[in-house]
Amino acid sequence: MDKLISELVSYGIENGLIDDDDKVYVINRLLELFGKMDFTWSKEQVRPVHLILEDMMAYAVEHGIMEDDTITTKDLFDTKVMGLITPMPSSVRAKFKALYEENPKHATDYYYKLSQDTNYIRRDRIEKDEKWTTDTEYGQIDITINLSKPEKDPRDIARAASQKKNDYPKCLLCVENEGYAGHVNHPARQNHRIIPIELMGCDYYLQYSPYVYYNEHCIVFNKQHTPMVIDKAVFGKLLDFVRQFPHYIVGSNADLPIVGGSILSHDHFQGGGYEFAMAKAPYEYMFNIDGYEDVTTGIIKWPMSVIRLQGENAKRIVELSDYILSSWRGYTDEDAFIFSETNGEPHNTITPIARMNGNLYEMDLVLRNNITTSEKPWGVYHPDEKLHHIKKENIGLIEVMGLAVLPARLKKEMLLLEEAILAGKDIRAIEDIEKHADWVDEWSGKYEITPDNISQILKDEIANVFIEVLECAGVYKRTEEGMNAFKRFIASL
Repeated sequence: MDKLISELVSYGIENGLIDDDDKVYVINRLLELFGKMDFTWSKEQVRPVHLILEDMMAYAVEHGIMEDDTITTKDLFDTKVMGLITPMPSSVRAKFKALYEENPKHATDYYYKLSQDTNYIRRDRIEKDEKWTTDTEYGQIDITINLSKPEKDPRDIARAASQKKNDYPKCLLCVENEGYAGHVNHPARQNHRIIPIELMGCDYYLQYSPYVYYNEHCIVFNKQHTPMVIDKAVFGKLLDFVRQFPHYIVGSNADLPIVGGSILSHDHFQGGGYEFAMAKAPYEYMFNIDGYEDVTTGIIKWPMSVIRLQGENAKRIVELSDYILSSWRGYTDEDAFIFSETNGEPHNTITPIARMNGNLYEMDLVLRNNITTSEKPWGVYHPDEKLHHIKKENIGLIEVMGLAVLPARLKKEMLLLEEAILAGKDIRAIEDIEKHADWVDEWSGKYEITPDNISQILKDEIANVFIEVLECAGVYKRTEEGMNAFKRFIASL
């Protein structure tokens, strides 16, 4: 253990998490954690931090410091360890502020690296995610199979069931998560640091997502635990964010179930340093709205129904965004099966995304509708049931922008499909992949399939399914009839 403590402290010093002045203090805190009363320093070759932590946890299990080695127990323990070498919030914020005054990107570069070096973003798990791109008629679409969220151990599930309900912190986005020890139903956050920012005079915080679905995937959340809502103030806050961090994009999930995000109870946005396919989509139908001739306005070429606004004046874009939102909230077109509400339940909302395009502010307004029917209880504008073998979850902000976040099960299923297709097996006779049989029948005849190309073919066909998924979520279909209906809404503005 002396060697492991020496190695971890060296790691902390090498990565700027602790100073030489902190060395003895941190060693003593680690000795306390591992129940040791003496220590001898040794110069160690510093390995990636997850390897150091794995060895520390093996020691902790062997010596009864950890109850067992389930994934949840390990995550709670190694985060406690990393909390001992993570700088205090005041130190992180002071450094971020100083760097921001030099250049906003310098500040986020520092903060992103810190979030990885402290193991809050677990590099070793993120590297396991499957990622690829496929060229489509809408540009290069991103696909990721999420493997970085570990599956629960049955022992953890049993513990979680007996865990007393706790409402502190109220949710995973609350300020109170910073430094929180966590428990079986809530992740540990001793290595978590958040950055205060102000958006249109309101207090928010910046953090990174621990799962990093794309480069510098950040979350901007309200200081108060207050429900998400899409309104005029949100448009102002999104543009204020990209003004302060022009190298980032930012957007909000919609504020209604089915078309909204997974955490509707806490006002938050998502952004980061990545150019999504949607940002590259060109205008394909331009129009003007009376009184807003100074704002460039049009429909973009995208599988979902998107109005793009561009202009030099953020306030004017906010006003026009609010006007379009208000109009859409109350808009009904029965011929296009667009209903603003049924039995008092509202259906129309917007998923907004903001970015800087040179010196222009840019706002994409994605029209959403969450109406259901007896035939489509999951949502009329939701992936068709025939696509659920690939993607059946809600289509949120990240997917809207052109990045598919697909379930971990697909990795195993793709390997089984490769084997079955190459061997000429009956896919319908294989329980784990029978759900893919009709889909494979649709495209397998188009290819001369070989062991060298089967993997790429599967990836491309999965991407094609994702395009269909997005088209399903579009309230106006990309047909002549659909575009005419879209133009009817535009004409109503």
